[in-house]
Amino acid sequence: MRGSDAFRLQAAVIAAAVGCAILSATVAAQDFCFEAARSFAAGHGPRSVFAADLDGDNDADLAVANQDDYSISVLKNNGDGTFAAAENIWAGDGFVSVFAADLDGDDYADLAVANVSSENVSVLKNSGGVSFGPEVKYAVGDYPQSVFASDLDGDNDVDLAVANLGSGNVSVLKNNGDGTFAAALDYPAGWSPVSVFAADLDGDDDADLAVANCYSVSVLKNNGDGTFAAAVDYAAGDGPYSVFAADLDGDNDADLAVANVYSANVSVLKNNGDGTLATAADYAVGDGPLSVFAADLDGDDDADLAVANYGSANVSVLINCGAPYCLCPCHGDPQCDSVTKVHDVVRTVDVAFRGDSAVTDPLCSKERTDVNCDGVTTVHDVVRVVNVAFRGANPVTEFCDPCAP
Repeated sequence: MRGSDAFRLQAAVIAAAVGCAILSATVAAQDFCFEAARSFAAGHGPRSVFAADLDGDNDADLAVANQDDYSISVLKNNGDGTFAAAENIWAGDGFVSVFAADLDGDDYADLAVANVSSENVSVLKNSGGVSFGPEVKYAVGDYPQSVFASDLDGDNDVDLAVANLGSGNVSVLKNNGDGTFAAALDYPAGWSPVSVFAADLDGDDDADLAVANCYSVSVLKNNGDGTFAAAVDYAAGDGPYSVFAADLDGDNDADLAVANVYSANVSVLKNNGDGTLATAADYAVGDGPLSVFAADLDGDDDADLAVANYGSANVSVLINCGAPYCLCPCHGDPQCDSVTKVHDVVRTVDVAFRGDSAVTDPLCSKERTDVNCDGVTTVHDVVRVVNVAFRGANPVTEFCDPCAP
């Protein structure tokens, strides 16, 4: 470490020692944890998992698509979050995506699975108690990568949408009402689609489609009958690989979050209220993000983001600060590399005591080093960053910037 950095670090540590009593109670009150991960065996090459009540006992079981041994693993919940040994269903040709939904109207969750090797979708009907009948295959496009089940034509049964990497389109299979499906209709959806999500994006009470492809995110608006208008493409990061629709800004319409595998970030595209999307704002996560999911993770009634990072072998959690706030994941992490360490402490000290310019995030009006959002970086912010870097405090998520106008 250079001498100047060492001096600044010493200043930070002194500030922390003086100010620990001020902030330690707040930090302790907001501690939380997860139990250590427990692993349960599935098949070979698991690629996709879906949680749903498969056996009708009111808890969530797991269905896992295994690409390498052409199987679906069903793991029944024991009722306490542990799972019985997997029951494997041998079918398909390279399962890469699984979705559970009641496809035939008998109140049991059936399975729809994308087969990358045979260019079709397998449907396995559940007759109760996780007893699945023989698969029925339906042709789709080339190299299907993602399947999503939703009522696309407004007739109160669940249809299927499939993203096809090889043919550059989305296949829509309408349900005949009994869990069988009409021939697929294909809609162009950008270059190499890898992920599809169905949600009402334009507020007209039908499900539109959002598709992540290699260079953009495509939105296909539903015409109201399960047919779709031409795709409109929106720029995201480098290599969009997963898309999820949720109300991220609290204005009662569905926005999009996109994991970008090559740029190590997540793009958030806010809905303008009519199904068109604003310019993406990008937020750093780990390396090689392959999947993004939105849910209320901290119990404050807004949707946060969880991102699976293949390259860095971890999960990034981005806490949403709630309307009229925005996602500001780099608080207390001036370098925005997903970990608070000595360089972030030095940077915070430089801003607080040496007059260096601070950095702000997209859509966020205040600087990354202004941890408590009082408009200026001071000793209190230095104390908080030191606590995270050296004392094991939780990363800074409880203090968030209001979005810039």
